[in-house]
Amino acid sequence: MSLHDRLSEDLKLAMKSRDQLRMDVIRMIKAAVQYKEVELKQDLDDAGMSRIMTTLIKQRKEAAEQFEKGNRQDLASKERQEISIIEGYLPAALSADELARIVEVVIKESGAASLKDMGNVMKAVMARLAGQSVDGKIVSDLVKTALQR
Repeated sequence: MSLHDRLSEDLKLAMKSRDQLRMDVIRMIKAAVQYKEVELKQDLDDAGMSRIMTTLIKQRKEAAEQFEKGNRQDLASKERQEISIIEGYLPAALSADELARIVEVVIKESGAASLKDMGNVMKAVMARLAGQSVDGKIVSDLVKTALQR
């Protein structure tokens, strides 16, 4: 079942069970995907939809941090609930060890030796991880640590 179909089915189930938060999140995902499809003038595959959902998660994390700084735990909690719902549609994230191995392989293949090569290494690593749920900041930290050795 494609991600499009899964979202539609889950929206129906959320409507039947009157789960307002889940309905809102699924509608938000579908709207973001539809916006991107109109922008690109083509249907997105599951990998493209995953990239959009990763962006939505990043936005929710930033919003939750801001709400916590503003002492609004209720809103921060809602953002975190939305994150958990969105993550349910993404493939399982890679572990830190798997990410570190990929970074090491890319560094060896590219012959990178210093922090000056970080941009090229990041580009290659992110290309390998396309369609997977990864946080760019974590990858950046791993690359920086590996290049400083």
